[in-house]
Amino acid sequence: MQTNPSIITRDSDKIAAKTGNVYESISIIAQRARQISSKMKEELSGKLSEFASSVDNLEEIFENREQIEISKYYERLPKPTSLAIDEFMADKVDFREREEESSK
Repeated sequence: MQTNPSIITRDSDKIAAKTGNVYESISIIAQRARQISSKMKEELSGKLSEFASSVDNLEEIFENREQIEISKYYERLPKPTSLAIDEFMADKVDFREREEESSK
């Protein structure tokens, strides 16, 4: 059984060093991954909408190689979480701490 080459062991201390808290860092990475995923999904949907037809014909589905190639391209792209971690570690993600309201 082959292992996935995209699996990389990350040093949690380096991730935590950016914010001082590993959970806060993971939360920031997760939010960025959702943004990337949403953008990729919009791009894919836009490209695939060009191929949408009102008639669902089985022969037509198998003949549309361009649509299949586009889908395969997006499947081979790095996962949004990997991209988000790389951006976070390269200081390409801007974030700020929320100011907590003090109860008086």
